[in-house]
Amino acid sequence: MNRTNALLAAAACLSLSGCLGGPKAPSELLTLTSTQVRAPGDARAAEQGRVITVISPTVPQAISNTRVPVYLSPTSIQYLKDSQWIEKPNELFRQLLSETLAAQTGWVVLDPSVYTQVQGVVLGGQLLTFGFDPNRMEAVVQFDANLARPQQAVATRRFEARVPVTAADRTQIAPALNQAANQVAADVAAWAG
Repeated sequence: MNRTNALLAAAACLSLSGCLGGPKAPSELLTLTSTQVRAPGDARAAEQGRVITVISPTVPQAISNTRVPVYLSPTSIQYLKDSQWIEKPNELFRQLLSETLAAQTGWVVLDPSVYTQVQGVVLGGQLLTFGFDPNRMEAVVQFDANLARPQQAVATRRFEARVPVTAADRTQIAPALNQAANQVAADVAAWAG
């Protein structure tokens, strides 16, 4: 019986090691943090017309992954070495934009999963650029926003923020992208609010 248990334990260890193998995980994962946050316990009730749902923006293939694009030219892109987002940038940006809208405006911001059940304003768009421009040494975020209000025309507007960096590495680029994303989110919130 002991030999059978030992063989089963060895087989379990081997199968577990298969799960832990594969490409080396990065030492750090990047994320976005909002500079404007709602205070804990800040309860709100939705007034007529003050409910908004922020949906994940669509993205081009260059940023439809967890890597940080480096825009070498209008027709050439590479990815920043040893840099990876914790999830896709469009979802990170949606979360940041939702938090900024809730903190900066009187909107009640709903999760997209309840959108079909609650009528209100919908904010979406396309995250066109979200990376590093080495020619100008800037982190750049460009977002085409669209705002759909019930029984009204859809409004659109392009937002862009650029933040200079002094070195082309993740310790400079990640905070600069966070700053640029927060600037775009604040501008979108002011426009939508």
